[in-house]
Amino acid sequence: MRAAEEATLSPGEIRLVGTGLVMELPEGLECQVRPRSGLALKHGITLPNSPGTIDPDYRGELRIILQNLGPEAVTLARGERIAQLVFARFETPAVEEADSLSDSDRGSGGFGSTGRA
Repeated sequence: MRAAEEATLSPGEIRLVGTGLVMELPEGLECQVRPRSGLALKHGITLPNSPGTIDPDYRGELRIILQNLGPEAVTLARGERIAQLVFARFETPAVEEADSLSDSDRGSGGFGSTGRA
């Protein structure tokens, strides 16, 4: 994914950067937006909502939420690679309200309750 415009991010700044790309995804396919490791390592640029998800019903320009976690301002040039896209199939299950759930080894322990270090 490339920047459609030059953008300067001050330290700590979060900014929406346009890509100039529009797409229409078929049902059952999502597009995940992920940070680029080189920008993260060299400049502290990341995506605060990573991975971002583009749903099949989204229309309009793809814009990337970038954040500068580094100590200095970073200028991204027009055409510079700012994110990467991963396409994945997904299912939308029918959700039903229930009065009880089936048993499991974990039981109702929840997050962190598997006993593994």
